[in-house]
Amino acid sequence: MRFTLNGRSVSVEAGPGESLLDLLRERFGLRSMKDGCAPEGSCGACTVMVDGRAVVSCAQAAERVEGKGVLTLEGLPELVREAWADAFVAAGASQCGYCTPGIVMKAEAFLRRRADPDRPEIARALGGNLCRCTGYTSIIDAIEGVAATRRGEATLPVLGEPGERGGVGERAPRYDGRALVLGEKPFVGDMTAPGMLHGALRFSDHPRAAVRRIDVSRAAAYPGVVQVVTARDVPGRRDQGLITPDWPLFIADGETTRYVGDVLAAVAAETRAAAREAAALIDVEYEVLEPVTDPFAALSDEAPRIHAGGNVLSVSVVRRGDVEAALESAAHVVTETFRTQSIEHAFLEPEACFVEPGDAAPDGAGNAGGPRLHVYSQGQGIWEDRRQIASVLGLPDSSVRVTQVATGGAFGGKEDLGVQGQAALLALVTDRPVLLKLSRRESIRFHPKRHPLTMSYTAGCDAEGHLVAVRALIVGDTGAYASVGAKVLERAAGHACGAYRVPNVDVEARAVYTNNPPAGAMRGFGVVQVTFAMEGVLDQLAERVGIDGWEIRWRNALGAGDRFGTGQLLGPGVGVKRTLLAVRDAYRSARYAGIGCGAKNTGIGNGMVERGRAILRPEADGTITLFHSWTEMGQGVHTVMRQIACEELGVEPERVRVMVDTEQELDTGETTASRASTLGGQAVIDAARKLRVALDGAGDAADDGAGAGAGALVGGDAATDPAGDLDRRLRALAGREFHGEFVVDWTTQTREDIPDPVTHFAYGWATQVVVLDDEGRLARVIAAHDVGRALNPTLLEGQVEGGVHMGLGYALSEELVLKGGVPVTDTLKSLGIIPPAGMPPVECILVEEPQPEGPYGAKGAGEAVLVPTPAAVAGALRAFDGQWRTSLPMRDSAAARAAVPRLARVAPAAADHGTAPAADPGGSH
Repeated sequence: MRFTLNGRSVSVEAGPGESLLDLLRERFGLRSMKDGCAPEGSCGACTVMVDGRAVVSCAQAAERVEGKGVLTLEGLPELVREAWADAFVAAGASQCGYCTPGIVMKAEAFLRRRADPDRPEIARALGGNLCRCTGYTSIIDAIEGVAATRRGEATLPVLGEPGERGGVGERAPRYDGRALVLGEKPFVGDMTAPGMLHGALRFSDHPRAAVRRIDVSRAAAYPGVVQVVTARDVPGRRDQGLITPDWPLFIADGETTRYVGDVLAAVAAETRAAAREAAALIDVEYEVLEPVTDPFAALSDEAPRIHAGGNVLSVSVVRRGDVEAALESAAHVVTETFRTQSIEHAFLEPEACFVEPGDAAPDGAGNAGGPRLHVYSQGQGIWEDRRQIASVLGLPDSSVRVTQVATGGAFGGKEDLGVQGQAALLALVTDRPVLLKLSRRESIRFHPKRHPLTMSYTAGCDAEGHLVAVRALIVGDTGAYASVGAKVLERAAGHACGAYRVPNVDVEARAVYTNNPPAGAMRGFGVVQVTFAMEGVLDQLAERVGIDGWEIRWRNALGAGDRFGTGQLLGPGVGVKRTLLAVRDAYRSARYAGIGCGAKNTGIGNGMVERGRAILRPEADGTITLFHSWTEMGQGVHTVMRQIACEELGVEPERVRVMVDTEQELDTGETTASRASTLGGQAVIDAARKLRVALDGAGDAADDGAGAGAGALVGGDAATDPAGDLDRRLRALAGREFHGEFVVDWTTQTREDIPDPVTHFAYGWATQVVVLDDEGRLARVIAAHDVGRALNPTLLEGQVEGGVHMGLGYALSEELVLKGGVPVTDTLKSLGIIPPAGMPPVECILVEEPQPEGPYGAKGAGEAVLVPTPAAVAGALRAFDGQWRTSLPMRDSAAARAAVPRLARVAPAAADHGTAPAADPGGSH
């Protein structure tokens, strides 16, 4: 077939069933279009133009472009590409960047037809494109900006020009932002190497079944297959896990599966199609068993044991004071049971891993004597990846090098090992590079989800509305494996009282194993669920007292010197009252409005020693390499680390290159708990100040006329040539490493025998107001967030807007529906994610209440951004139609139907996560 590709006539033989996406990526080596859901065609990440019309290339048969013109982002005129890059970077419209090239192509096609669109038109035009990071506000801003410049009505702002300072507090451009917008920044799935094999996995057909026999003979004989591996081929330890090592890399003959994402075998073949076709040929003989899908049923003595130690993973308890006596004397008492659902992270980049034997780069160049495997990971903690991969392979850690690659979204869903173990094993046994990528359906089947919780609450207050006691019993479905479920329920217990003073507390939270997909880390980490419950009982108490939602929150809001729910005495940095003041007028002036406050820990805490580590290394070309330990997944940690280095050293941003690689021993754990900017930022400050002393010393040596050594190399007149002087000073220090570290070793566990616990070193605080229009539809959201210090306002606003979008979806429409432990909603389209046209305007208010432990007073902001949202939505719906809603998602509302019109066409929301027992354990009125 012949067609025109980016203005050039090409000829190619399309394979049977080959998609346009595969043709462009695999035959022509183009990488701007990304595979987020192939062949579903729902995310838009693979959008290109065919004869001037935007199409999703994953759902387009290659043969259909015969004789047509295909235009990809690579083929746009350079000035057009620059305009899109400038607009998206300036607006903060690209976070992880995986979706951005497809959105640019959709927008380009749209603006060629419609030169003067308004915001609703742009939002509707983006209907087939999904962004999980931004909340769409900044994307629409960027498209409006490009349209205005084309009409000659405006000039796009350009950030990051050479010579700009790029320090703390500035709207510095995202690190590698232009490359992300233009699709030039490689993700794991974009990587290739000579002789590369493709991997594929064979998953279990049943959530609970005894595996009698795994027969790989047909797969091994399939054309193009190089190797098939099973449990017997694992040379090291099969069971892995971040905290509890209970998750096997493969299920072996004679063992029992625990969920439908269990892996039985892996295939390596010359092509991805051959690998996947061969994996489907692996024959498995089962004895199918009844799955345990209800956590309350799993707690019964008669329930089958999912793990040898029983079905209770953990029990977390917080007790202070005399709850019974306080409730007896309370003027008002409310008892209610709240339920939240399982949801899918829906990061745009499905799980992928690329592994090369030897210390080799993607171009295949080797380095004798290096590690046996070089792993390119999209995970949230590459040192944890290294530890588990080495353990699986029976190798020392030094034999595995892991490099962090741009991560196309995560939200907690890439903390667990993912497919790195299987990919590494295939590379080890074949001695060839291996790329293993999951499809979207496989991804939904495979990785951990948000915990569904059942929360029975009793709360009491005095006649003026001051809280006197909270009792809560929380049961969480943690699914088939531990992941970080124990910590999620620990966090839920510790935050069960929200952002309020409660003198008497009795909370118990259990994480329970079932045969559902594992539940693990997700943005909000157990806190968004209990906040929905706590804010719900608070609203009910407010009505009984006769005050509004703002007033009861104001009367109970925490401040410095108060005790958090765990009993921690709070010091400086508590900004919840300032966030309340920021939204008061908006709440009280709206006809239909709901309000919610939120608190979210910064750092893992609870007695764990936490560190930030960084290295600054001057290079011979006058640049600086900044090594740190945190995963860049769209939140902007690379950008913030670079800004801090620029602030401390007075250098331009273009001098600083950022790297995350296990070649440097900087293990600080997973990128989670909103702690990267806080711990990492302090470590960069420490390293930068050491480097600054050395730079000053090098300059002094030159000024003093030192004849030998570094000082002699950095002479010159700094006043007349400051850049040249800095170049000389940096070159004089080339190769030296300046290490920085920040240690938090003062947090404690939550136990009754610790009278003054310090469960976390910092907290983020927020208040949000959700306003509905006269039809009950989402009208706007006002989000006031205490960030301590706004290190980069653009990045923070993007976090808030994206968090609100995710929180609204969680509140109204999103659900991973399971039937018998099997996902029913296994496509992006069926998950209920709010599209661009359903997203209301978000007013972001950044409150700066300095946190002494944070860099320049900053505190983590990545998770608190959605903690108050569901509660505020519930309050707004109560104001509109008078109904109390205690279960998520609230699909029975006008707001949900308007935000996601396709709700009526997706699977029903009746998932089988279980229900609370008939006897309410939370007490009575």
